[in-house]
Amino acid sequence: APWVAAIASTVFGVLLTGAFHEDGLADLADGLGGSMDRSRALEIMKDSRIGSYGAIALVLAVLSKVALLALLAQVDAWLAVVALFAAHVTSRTAPLFVIRTLAHVGDTPQSKSKPLAESIGNGGLVAGLLWWALAMALVVWLLPAAPWALAVLGAAIGLAWMWRLLQRRLQGFTGDGLGATQQVCEVLFYLGLALAIS
Repeated sequence: APWVAAIASTVFGVLLTGAFHEDGLADLADGLGGSMDRSRALEIMKDSRIGSYGAIALVLAVLSKVALLALLAQVDAWLAVVALFAAHVTSRTAPLFVIRTLAHVGDTPQSKSKPLAESIGNGGLVAGLLWWALAMALVVWLLPAAPWALAVLGAAIGLAWMWRLLQRRLQGFTGDGLGATQQVCEVLFYLGLALAIS
């Protein structure tokens, strides 16, 4: 059943990553929703407790992913499987652009994203793009008739929106911002594909 498969694949993705990106989305939503002041927002994001903004963001993101995957599976089960792979690769490539174009603003010594940000240079970005291109070439080879360009456009719109949000509200990025970027790009990849096939 499409809905059961969509839920199972989403659960597996969460278990595989330890809800790493979902946690970032919730923390960012709490911080930006909880205060318009930059320093206060960063302080809220460090709090391990989840607030109302984070809970709402998580519920909406997970529901969106499950619903869109189920919709794609109802059209074609193989399309949903390939889209799942393509969306994960694309949405995990997107944060590389944030890392390379914005400053890291997390100021805690135990920050997990700061060493990552410092280790990814232009060579790392090129390597990431190369792996993404190879993955998308496989996807296009498997299902050449699917509108992959519009799915990637959806993810690119999500990346642009998140980049602008982080730059405007925080003047940079944190690890939570990277996780939120991945989640938004994944949802908009599915949405772009679903709109295109409809």
